[in-house]
Amino acid sequence: MTARDSQSLLPLTPAVFHILLALADGERHGYGIMQEIAQFTDGRLRLGPGTLYRSINQMLADGLIEECEGPAEAETRERRYYRLTAFGQRVAQAEMRRLADLVAFGQSRRWSVEADGA
Repeated sequence: MTARDSQSLLPLTPAVFHILLALADGERHGYGIMQEIAQFTDGRLRLGPGTLYRSINQMLADGLIEECEGPAEAETRERRYYRLTAFGQRVAQAEMRRLADLVAFGQSRRWSVEADGA
């Protein structure tokens, strides 16, 4: 079986990219993913359950993430935990490179990123 090209799923949707970033430090359950995204975007992006779980299901099918047992100290409630796969990490890194190239192109046009209050 040949390894999939990390470019094959690009560009990622914002929801998928943020989910991958939320899982970069380790496994999380769905609600934890939503909280992490809201925190690192300072509340600018809040994924609803429909978007989150639709994205998760597609990411599972694409092999970007996988279900796992979660931490040993996890609560007894049944929660599904997810973690990045090696392929998911490669895809996230490829997306970061793609976005960095876009920013560099914009900067070459003498555009800059300035705080505009938005």
